[in-house]
Amino acid sequence: MSQAARAVRPIVGHEKSVGRIISVSGSQAIVLLEDTGGGRRQSDVVLRPVMGTLLRVRTPSSMVLGLVSAQSVPVPTPESTASEVRILELELVGELLLDAQGEVQSFRRGVTRHPSLGDQAYATSGRDLELAYSPAHKSIKVGTISQDPNIPASVLVDQLLSKHFAVLGTTGTGKSCAVARILRSILDANPNAHILLLDPHSEYATAFGDRAEVINFANLDLPYWLFNFEEIVQVMIGDAVDAEDEVDILAELIPIVKGKYASNRRRTSDLALRKDSVETGAGFTVDTPTPYRLSDLLDVIDQRMGSLELKHALRPYKRLKARIETVANDPRYSFMFGKTATQDHMAAVLGRLFRIPVNSKPVAIVELTGLPSEVVDVLVSVICRLSFDFAMWGEGRMPLTIICEEAHRYIPNDPKLGFRPTRQAIARIAKEGRKYSVSLCVVSQRPGELDATILSQCSTVFSLRLANEDDQHIVRAAISDAAASLLEFLPALGEREAIAFGDGVTLPMRFRFLELPADALPRGRNAAFTDQWKENQKNGSYVEAVVNRWRAAYAVNPWQDQGAGASRGGTQWESVAAEEPPAAELAVEPEAAPAAPDVNLAAATEARGASLEARLNLLKERLAQGGSLSDPPVRD
Repeated sequence: MSQAARAVRPIVGHEKSVGRIISVSGSQAIVLLEDTGGGRRQSDVVLRPVMGTLLRVRTPSSMVLGLVSAQSVPVPTPESTASEVRILELELVGELLLDAQGEVQSFRRGVTRHPSLGDQAYATSGRDLELAYSPAHKSIKVGTISQDPNIPASVLVDQLLSKHFAVLGTTGTGKSCAVARILRSILDANPNAHILLLDPHSEYATAFGDRAEVINFANLDLPYWLFNFEEIVQVMIGDAVDAEDEVDILAELIPIVKGKYASNRRRTSDLALRKDSVETGAGFTVDTPTPYRLSDLLDVIDQRMGSLELKHALRPYKRLKARIETVANDPRYSFMFGKTATQDHMAAVLGRLFRIPVNSKPVAIVELTGLPSEVVDVLVSVICRLSFDFAMWGEGRMPLTIICEEAHRYIPNDPKLGFRPTRQAIARIAKEGRKYSVSLCVVSQRPGELDATILSQCSTVFSLRLANEDDQHIVRAAISDAAASLLEFLPALGEREAIAFGDGVTLPMRFRFLELPADALPRGRNAAFTDQWKENQKNGSYVEAVVNRWRAAYAVNPWQDQGAGASRGGTQWESVAAEEPPAAELAVEPEAAPAAPDVNLAAATEARGASLEARLNLLKERLAQGGSLSDPPVRD
């Protein structure tokens, strides 16, 4: 080992006193350092306690542990001499309990018996640190402590999850890697966990490999009838000005069409509904999570318009109908209005999201990339609300953890920003989730922009480097721990370094996260500008590929099954099973059929589970039965 390396290594395990207690006040103590005789002792190792490291003070019944929070020389001399008075300030954080023979047995947080004046302070040994930072019971290793890299930094899983936690840090400090490291360690010890991760940048799939069910724009299935009223209003109507009439119409008609669906499907408890119940929607509310068909909703709107005589009274109905048709036929909303949207498959949807059964994939990653920006907040609201409701009605027997990346988007500190139901859904988990075994992880690069009430509910905080003073202030305000002086290190933390506070760790600690395997790193990374700018794009193929991909997200396939059906004359055609497009469209010659740019119709049709030939056979069968080319598909 080099001379420089020995000079900075913290000392552990030396029984010789480093100083004595000269002041005790509440949870703090002051140590007067002994004369170091030039600064060197055994094995040429410097005995100088380092900021943020632990010392121990012997009392009759225990060894009190104190975290070095400050060092000073009250009366410095022009030159460093042995006669200078050097003092340390300690924050008393816990104690090592002794047996009858005076041997250390276990660690306990908090101090029951304070040191007395004159008690000797010692450097901690490796065993002391291991007892303090690495409990053996129901804990996982996530890193190594900065005081001694040989000592694991462990986390108490039950305390971490049952009382919520936060991972904070400036952009580029490794938040995603820290989240992945924590979750991978949890999964290694708990392979049948139930974790739902909201991933706004599609970066976590690589971190979990085969242990994750990746749900993205292409395979997300979240039918519109699972949305509560505020959520469906935001999707159908948005923030339109003077839309009160449309909102009132939806509030009146949705229970009616839910009743109609239940009547058709015999879903009521007595297997039948009276006609007046169907017409009024009795037994259903706008928030009842039961299916209904958009075709029924549009039919009722048409009926209402037919019974109105004044033109001004028709306007809100027309606007509402046009908006419903626009959204239902927008391919970006296919996750809501897909061909299975009107099936009653709520149990399957929830089982996939919450990993029940696990099937060797304890993590569900919901990638939000590619979804319409105006509906992302609504989607997060739906998922978080369903998570809490499922846990509540399940009486908390299936613990569930929700990871909310970029949380400042959904729970901003300014109540005027964001989508109110999203904030309410996340706040409800933060405040009441513990009662029903739902835990929340808040991940953010700007804690200063987070809802302070929700952040305060996180009993454990992992903070990577934070340079912004406002963000540091928010973290300090959220921490009630005695060792808050560690937060002074926040602007100077190194790569993969973090400070952990709260109930999920035995003691506040500065540590370094274990490095992830190369193939398990999240996709998020800093762009290599200097390397990539050395390459010259000699043609426009890259731009063309981007444009094609861009357009494909908005392209409408005329043969594609939509949950609201293909549009024909302003009417939406639906059925519970996979359905055919309007017959009039099938009769058009292939070369005359409108096609979206760069879309292979045959491949798209096959991907939807029905070939063009199969559809033509259905048409032939209808004609053989006396049907017409202009007939719409048969409705239930």
